[in-house]
Amino acid sequence: MISKTLIAAVAMMALSGTSVAAGNAKAGKAKVQACAACHGVKGNSSNPSWPKLAGQHAGYIAKQLADFKVGKKRSEALMLSQVANLSEQDMQDIGAYFAKQKVSQGAASKELAAAGAKLYRGGNKKKGVAACIACHGPTGAGNPAAKFPLLSGQHSAYVEKAMKDFRSGKRTNDANKMMQNIAEKMSDKEIKAVAAYISGLH
Repeated sequence: MISKTLIAAVAMMALSGTSVAAGNAKAGKAKVQACAACHGVKGNSSNPSWPKLAGQHAGYIAKQLADFKVGKKRSEALMLSQVANLSEQDMQDIGAYFAKQKVSQGAASKELAAAGAKLYRGGNKKKGVAACIACHGPTGAGNPAAKFPLLSGQHSAYVEKAMKDFRSGKRTNDANKMMQNIAEKMSDKEIKAVAAYISGLH
């Protein structure tokens, strides 16, 4: 005999699975006009202060858009106005579109790349800083299932800002404070070095 609890659980799973359809890249293409002004038509922003979205995991993009809309754990005035009228489906579609684009590769600063590589690959045991490679992979591809973002080719200036936002507590939308705990143990010099290495990582 099937228990009422099991029936209820199955019903809830069915409802949650049908609430928002998977992202549609074709539909997303028609919804990214406003995004293109800052992030580029295909997600490769020309301004290093604005992140590249090309090739980024669809689920990660959708989550960031949702977090911007709520505005509690990740807040940027410019993004708040852009996401105000987006539905969950819009976010999924936009994510699917950018995920299919190819990210342009950056070039790491030779002066900082060596120090950045050591931090990215091995962390800093003395400070308790975990290696970036553990979550973001050897080529910076990230992990879509865990919503760990693609880092490969990202602007170093943007990575540096993101790390400092985690460190200061301005941004708190990371799972279990993983990025906050790492960033708060890193100096400005270390953040700059790892950001430079990530820019040329592929």
